[in-house]
Amino acid sequence: MLREVDDLDQPADATVVPGSGRPARVVERLLDRLAWSPYPKAIVLYLVIRTASVQLLDLLAAQRGMTLSDRLTAWDGQWYLRLAVHGYADLPGTLDAARQPYSDAPMAFFPLYPKFVEAVMWLGVDVVSAALTVSVLAGLVLACGLIRIGRAVSSDRGDRTGLLLVALWAGAPMAIVFSMAYTEAVFCAFAVWALVGVLERRWVPAGLCAFAAGLSRSTAVVLVAVVVIAALVAAFRRAEERRPALLGAVVAPLGVVGYLGFVAYRTGSWTGWQDIELRGWNTEFDFGVETWESVLARLTADESVFSTLTVLLLLGAVALVVVAVCTRVPWPLTLYGLGVLLLAIGTRGLPDAKIRFILPAFPVLIPIAVGLSKRRTGTAVAASVAWVVLGAWFSAHALTAWRYAI
Repeated sequence: MLREVDDLDQPADATVVPGSGRPARVVERLLDRLAWSPYPKAIVLYLVIRTASVQLLDLLAAQRGMTLSDRLTAWDGQWYLRLAVHGYADLPGTLDAARQPYSDAPMAFFPLYPKFVEAVMWLGVDVVSAALTVSVLAGLVLACGLIRIGRAVSSDRGDRTGLLLVALWAGAPMAIVFSMAYTEAVFCAFAVWALVGVLERRWVPAGLCAFAAGLSRSTAVVLVAVVVIAALVAAFRRAEERRPALLGAVVAPLGVVGYLGFVAYRTGSWTGWQDIELRGWNTEFDFGVETWESVLARLTADESVFSTLTVLLLLGAVALVVVAVCTRVPWPLTLYGLGVLLLAIGTRGLPDAKIRFILPAFPVLIPIAVGLSKRRTGTAVAASVAWVVLGAWFSAHALTAWRYAI
């Protein structure tokens, strides 16, 4: 019977090639589906944008006598490389912000990314190549997740919106960290798919992704809150989803709570991780006081173009959250984006690094992607290219000419 159905798919005058059969037709159909699938397009688009950004960084770094490898593993990247090689207990030469010995400093960095790097190193790869490989692969995963987000926010132009989201996020200012030995790519990959799980009512995968994100960055507290709230709402409203929703709500916080609890136990303080951040990096939550003072100073004083652009991008992100609310972007996405912004704005320390800190707040780009998806292809491409060029310059300048921008 299956054979008869397969034969009906062929034209009446089709020529049967000797030796061909069902496996060949299955492969042919699979390749045909892949050709129309947006996922390969998202992966290629992401790789092209990220490659172009890295090439510009290489050009600017060479002009200043720097190497590309050094720039892609700068600052916190060195911490993660050392953690992948030595682990937390044997990490040598740890200092605090005052350049004094501080053995607890490594625990400021969450463990999942260095563990991934360590796993790749088992294949015989050096630590730098392993770290960059993990970031690239995670970026491909998050690019595919953005396609699903696009379908959720734009039913009639979902794949087009998703591809525009890929372009806007992969080319955003400071998106260079997706190509560095940093945690952003890994965290964002899990965050995107956790939110996909929420929007598609797949509560257990959403909880598991939030759990993994919680082992990647402290920003996961926002993601976990969104997943838990959405799961509890579903459990209350829909009896058939109660068990998976409650399971997802229970699993989601275990990663971030577990690691923060571990640090608290090791330091003997309930606020152990926050204490490490304060002593090691002069970073703490101040409800936005430093951010507000920095914005006022840079908009009223003779500051550099880079500093002024940083402030304008930050204000633009806040404005886009308002637009997301007005255009009725699904509330879990809006709440997550708003939470990430508030966390970044409300934290004192390194004002120039705010753009990197808000990078995980991808829902702020959704109104732009949806708007461009309704325009002509030429208009959408031109706007996306302009954004990518701006983001590539901003990223390269931050890593080669500006101090403490990352």
